[in-house]
Amino acid sequence: MSAKGSLSTLAALVIGLALSSPVSADIPPPRPPEPQHDMPAPAPTPSPVDPNSTNPGQSAPAAPTDAQSKEDKAFAAKEALAKTLVERDGVIALPGGQASVAVADGFAYLDSADANKLLTQIWGNPASAIGNVIGAIVPRNVDVLAASSWAAIITYDNDGHVSDSDAASINYDELLKQMQTGSEEANQERAKSGYEPITIVGWAQKPSYDAANHKLYWAKHVRFGNAEDTLNYAIRALGRTGVLQINVIADMKQLEDINGQVPKLLSMVSFAQGHRYADFNESSDPVAAYGLAALVAGGVAVKAGLLKWLIAAAVASWKLIAVAIAGVGAVVARFARGLFGGKPGTPAG
Repeated sequence: MSAKGSLSTLAALVIGLALSSPVSADIPPPRPPEPQHDMPAPAPTPSPVDPNSTNPGQSAPAAPTDAQSKEDKAFAAKEALAKTLVERDGVIALPGGQASVAVADGFAYLDSADANKLLTQIWGNPASAIGNVIGAIVPRNVDVLAASSWAAIITYDNDGHVSDSDAASINYDELLKQMQTGSEEANQERAKSGYEPITIVGWAQKPSYDAANHKLYWAKHVRFGNAEDTLNYAIRALGRTGVLQINVIADMKQLEDINGQVPKLLSMVSFAQGHRYADFNESSDPVAAYGLAALVAGGVAVKAGLLKWLIAAAVASWKLIAVAIAGVGAVVARFARGLFGGKPGTPAG
């Protein structure tokens, strides 16, 4: 089989597997009964008068409904949790000692415990879908409960040394077409099961590889159903025997802002002496079974456990962050209001 055919098969397999996983469908609210035209309309119920008002005709304010009260309490609980997050700066050694983060001005680092708290208890992701998060980078000037919030989630994949020998020969436009074809085929199966399509619209930022520092980044524009447009920004730093993965999920309208932050994110992460790409020992170190093209297409997505992200998407979540994945990050994203439910502090209409 040709290299092109192998790549096409790989992309179709990965996207097909990922996109065929079920996602919860919206359940519309019950419709009110149709009015009975042959019955007289009931007399209007007078509005309660506010005894504290100086205007005798002024109605009392409506009492909060049970749903509103529950929503307010849930948001208050998230606010309290957000205040417990410890924002760290300086040079942070990542778990395992293979790499570190030098926190730039305007950013903060959350350790593994706080990153998991942010993803599960504050943003509502299921704990079983988080994977091995080792930390997160967040902008200091954006509240984690704001609609404009985002985080760069850090994980590490130890599949082995990823060769960049194919860097100069990859046709990313052709790769995108193959991935789109795979997603279209998978959407046919999704439709049969009653689920909305997940479409790879295109590159939000075409893949770019920094050969000197062995860092790759790209962004995909993904659409859930017919309305929810999501930005999936991926950064990969290649090391001696694995890949440091940084995934940012946000709205497409945040592309310009995040694009402006990517150089800082790239410069913040680095491997320690002895674990750098240049430290690779060809005679003894393990080698990954994929290269850069497959890394972008999702070559490691078929590993056991990684597809649980899409299965776990069946819960109502404000932000679903792809953390332990490579190419599947293109189809797992932040679900905002209108897809699964409401943003914190906003009633689900």
